[in-house]
Amino acid sequence: MTECENAAADGIHPLLVERFSPVAFDRDATLSDDQVDVLLEAARLTPSAGNSQPWMFIVGRRDDPVHSRIVKHLAPSSARWALDAALLVVNLAHILVEDTDWEFSEFARYDLGQAVAHMTIQGLVMGLGAHQFRAFDRDAVAREFDVPAAWEVTSMTALGPTGRPSNEKTQPAPNRARLSRSEITWARE
Repeated sequence: MTECENAAADGIHPLLVERFSPVAFDRDATLSDDQVDVLLEAARLTPSAGNSQPWMFIVGRRDDPVHSRIVKHLAPSSARWALDAALLVVNLAHILVEDTDWEFSEFARYDLGQAVAHMTIQGLVMGLGAHQFRAFDRDAVAREFDVPAAWEVTSMTALGPTGRPSNEKTQPAPNRARLSRSEITWARE
């Protein structure tokens, strides 16, 4: 039995056990305003160091003008599958105090990661797949959207119902191999 199979027996929620990063999304699916709002609300409610909430998102729905501005900066490797996601979210971290080179918070990227994780888990609850990725031109996205220097374009998340490829060979089975619990624990007996 693998760690992932054993996780359900250990009390891990099945959505977390079954979670994977899809590389096929349902090209015909869309998300409503309410669904997008729920995803962003999940991120908004995330805890952060000193309640600083050092995150912001650029949100593009497939075929809207914001989405079109985002996709032209995708690397070919992510463009092959991310274009079909109902939603592309650019994840930004507040890394510097405005108009200085002072670090805003040493926890900004960590806090952004938590916010994206909350959005991802909320997406799972809603029946959506989520694929977090970094295969795009961060500097070009920052220029495209006039992101201030105090903010860092950190990553992207593609969200939407997953696709059912007509040719199963187009989407390999997700690699669910994980390190064991003892391998991810620094100090152990």
